[in-house]
Amino acid sequence: MRAVSLDHFGPIEDLSLVQTPDPELNPGEALIRVVSSSINPVDEKTRNGDIGASAPPLPFTLGWELAGIVVEDPTGNFRPGDRVVGISHQLSTGRGTWADLVAMPVADVTYAPASVGLVEAGTLPLPGSTALQVLDWLDLRTDSHLLVTGAAGAVGSIAAQVASSMGIHVDAVVSRQSQIEYVASLGASSAVIDIEDLPLYSYDRVLDTYGANASEAISDGGRYATIATQTGPPPDLIARNITTKLCQVAADGDALQRLMDLVDKGVITPRVDSVFSVVDAVRAHQRFSAGNLQGKVALIF
Repeated sequence: MRAVSLDHFGPIEDLSLVQTPDPELNPGEALIRVVSSSINPVDEKTRNGDIGASAPPLPFTLGWELAGIVVEDPTGNFRPGDRVVGISHQLSTGRGTWADLVAMPVADVTYAPASVGLVEAGTLPLPGSTALQVLDWLDLRTDSHLLVTGAAGAVGSIAAQVASSMGIHVDAVVSRQSQIEYVASLGASSAVIDIEDLPLYSYDRVLDTYGANASEAISDGGRYATIATQTGPPPDLIARNITTKLCQVAADGDALQRLMDLVDKGVITPRVDSVFSVVDAVRAHQRFSAGNLQGKVALIF
């Protein structure tokens, strides 16, 4: 089978599509023929070596998420031909999803949404699971005021859609003027480009997706979550009784099922910037690295 393999850390142009043996099933796993996946920031950091010692031993296959068709499932949870999505914590397991066939633990797989195609579905597992798990930790209340930094990005946009559907007041920080209208369509009441323009001490919940310091915007006693591992720990706000956490995603089939249900309910709308064949993985990464994305960069197999 084909896989996007990494045998050393380096530039995009060193990515290679190689032939590897088909995976063997371990107990509790299903064999999935991959239809689509997508590129996430963690994939770029892994490829260029920024992950460091947290990366699996080389060589390995990249990719954290997939949408595809069940080929075989000895556990009986799924039938051959079922449309499914899955998430793999690639850094801890070494199991990448950018391959024709992937053996996935059935606990990390669920049925794909009926309302969107597999290309769109394959862009959701990692950012969507991240958004739901962080929102759960933030413990939103009906009177919460939530600030999402990077609300036009993959995680931020899903978080904004879910929170606004719960009746939460959501405001946003974005990187450019053209994104303001988009985040308004997600349910954001207002958006700023410069974090200094935020009202002081006005939010009891903050979800930071890119390493912004919004400590002047959060009110005393609130909760502050960041997923920006590259910028280190969140600000120390204990003196103001603010609980902070650096949140990292876990593979979680239950969260994945909730995510797909929200897609089918129309709460979450996937957004795809561009679609590339896996044979064009280098061009796909070049598009991702160029920035100014209007959604996820999808890979199809």
